[in-house]
Amino acid sequence: MHQLMYIFLFILLGCIPTLLGFAHAAPIQYWTLEQRTPFNGKIQTSNSIHYAPLTQAKKPWRICALVPHLKDAYWIGIDYGLVSQAKQLSINLSLFEAGSYYKKSKQLKQLEHCLSQDFDAILLGSVDPDLLKGYKAQINKPIIALVNRLDSPVIDTRVGVNWYQMGWLAGDFIRSSLSPAPLANSAPLNTTKVPSIKLALLTGPERVGGSDWVELGILDAIANSQIDVSSIRHTDNNRDLYRDQLHNLLNDHQPDYILGSAVAIEAAVGALQHKKLSNQIKLVSSYLSPAVLRGIYRHKVAFSSNDQVVLQGKLAIDVIVKILEGAGPFGDIGPKIQTLIQENIQLNALEDSLAPADFYPIYRVTNVKPRP
Repeated sequence: MHQLMYIFLFILLGCIPTLLGFAHAAPIQYWTLEQRTPFNGKIQTSNSIHYAPLTQAKKPWRICALVPHLKDAYWIGIDYGLVSQAKQLSINLSLFEAGSYYKKSKQLKQLEHCLSQDFDAILLGSVDPDLLKGYKAQINKPIIALVNRLDSPVIDTRVGVNWYQMGWLAGDFIRSSLSPAPLANSAPLNTTKVPSIKLALLTGPERVGGSDWVELGILDAIANSQIDVSSIRHTDNNRDLYRDQLHNLLNDHQPDYILGSAVAIEAAVGALQHKKLSNQIKLVSSYLSPAVLRGIYRHKVAFSSNDQVVLQGKLAIDVIVKILEGAGPFGDIGPKIQTLIQENIQLNALEDSLAPADFYPIYRVTNVKPRP
């Protein structure tokens, strides 16, 4: 009798979670992010937050996304994140690329199209921080800044990272690698004057995107050190253009370090191999790409900042849907910047940072459900 009672109680207790709806409840997923203040500030204070993404949208919203281009792995990773989260939430996405950071007028026309058509909100990866300065058309739907800074009183949410900090981390890596901290109780350091280190910068298009703040971060990080900036060169993020820049740079002089955009560093790997300088010049990337990752793994690239672009794309879709469904502004929000060096590289731990190798740009996500 007692044994039957124990069995009954065991079955009853086992059924309680099911009756209450807890038995198969999936664990809540969080994204570890940073909330930064002041908004759009060069120097910011950041607080770590656990962000709970949506599991579904209330409506099949229509989102318009504008990006500078899809010519490199950075924006392709953003596209992959946008597309992945749009599919996850069963919403509609249309993406338009300006084609270059130097096509401001084309992006403005694309913006006018998105404002006039049946879109609910706009994700704006601006080619210029002042894109909306003097913009006369009525802005009648939510716009959030995607990746790049966008200076306008109508913008109160930006998904991205602090590009000054991206540059500072890259510059600080070089400075720290030249002046290791002395060990405790060690003899005083030799005070003999150390020869200056030559650093060449190829950070991207001039004064657009994030290249201006990247340069400021680099220069602040290496201030009062033995590092001299021997050359600063700008061009659009095109590997052929960077090959020309590198040809001219290396014919002019031989720096000790080249610090540049991922596209510049990808071109530099081949250029240094061709000139048999791979062991004499160290390469540092201000952001990550698959080729830069391979370069770090193969000891051809020393360092890269990593701002987790796939996660940025997912977050942008999630945030704009929450705003459409009644949430307030999110301010300056995005992933925490990671740093990758040859000693800590993990090829299988970057799913939030790089699109899959077989992913090609997708411009439309169409939800088959009719709009209400």
